[in-house]
Amino acid sequence: MSTKGQARAKPEQAARAVGFRHRNLPLLLLHAREGVIGQFRPILNAHGVTEQQWRIIRALLERGPMEPREIGAVCRFSSPATTGMLARMDDLGLLTRERQAQDARRVTVTLTPKARALAAELAPQIEAIYQRIEDHIGPEFTERFYATLDEVIALLGELPAVEGE
Repeated sequence: MSTKGQARAKPEQAARAVGFRHRNLPLLLLHAREGVIGQFRPILNAHGVTEQQWRIIRALLERGPMEPREIGAVCRFSSPATTGMLARMDDLGLLTRERQAQDARRVTVTLTPKARALAAELAPQIEAIYQRIEDHIGPEFTERFYATLDEVIALLGELPAVEGE
């Protein structure tokens, strides 16, 4: 067998040979994310909502009105991406942006009745998918997984930033 064939047969060994000893955690998380969001995507698409718009809607439903920078932090969007998404959602009538009375430089973003109605319409379908996932992987695993994700998020939040970032 050629060296090329051996590298294909044992990719983890090839990665170790160049100095990696850990599995590719970012890629594994992306695969897990895609496995989850792939279950929801058809419903969102059928209702004309992007994944990013749905993240914003859920964040505002769960946390109430927020400033754009807070939305970006919660939804993990860059500032320019947040600005663009909020503008599109405003144009679609899904949210309102109002200047704060005490500081006109600051804006509060709120869901419109249209967005709340959309969320209410989607809720049973979204919940059915969550139930389908839980039925497939098991309620015990689901609870452990949520707890593990919460713990990882908290622990990584305590990790100092890499220099130069």
